[in-house]
Amino acid sequence: QQRDKLRQYQKRLSLGLERERALARQLLRDGKKEKAMLLLKKKRYQEQLLDKTENQISNLERMVQDIEFTQIEMKVIEGLKIGNECLNKMHQVMSIEEVERIIGETQDAVEYQRQIDELLAGSLTEEDEDAILEELNAITEEQLELPEVPSEPLPEKIPEVSPIKNRPKPELVAAS
Repeated sequence: QQRDKLRQYQKRLSLGLERERALARQLLRDGKKEKAMLLLKKKRYQEQLLDKTENQISNLERMVQDIEFTQIEMKVIEGLKIGNECLNKMHQVMSIEEVERIIGETQDAVEYQRQIDELLAGSLTEEDEDAILEELNAITEEQLELPEVPSEPLPEKIPEVSPIKNRPKPELVAAS
């Protein structure tokens, strides 16, 4: 508002300066040098006031800019304050111990899953293979029913089997 008032004051002074300059010319034509001189002094003083007014306007504009920038800074600071409060609340909810516990549980679960993947992929160690074979043999022996073994001694010579007569040759069977 002050800036606007100063601008209006500047316009009035500028208009007054033009009138006084024109009046000073008229007085000089009329031969009234003393009055023209006094009028020019008054004009010079008003020009100095005009310069001071311009400086004041410049100062006011700078101040307005500073105030606007300070308001922006205050908003930034308020945003930082709210952000810090939010972070503090989050830190209260999650303690370092809680985070370490969760990370530990996650690592255990990942390790367990890796072991399962290795088992399923068949990458067993020799000890694992041996243990599995032993368990398989134990289960097989439990389920296996063996036939009775004859108590008589086995014959020393195996009787010959008579060949089948009139059997077609393989070549002829394929051709027919």
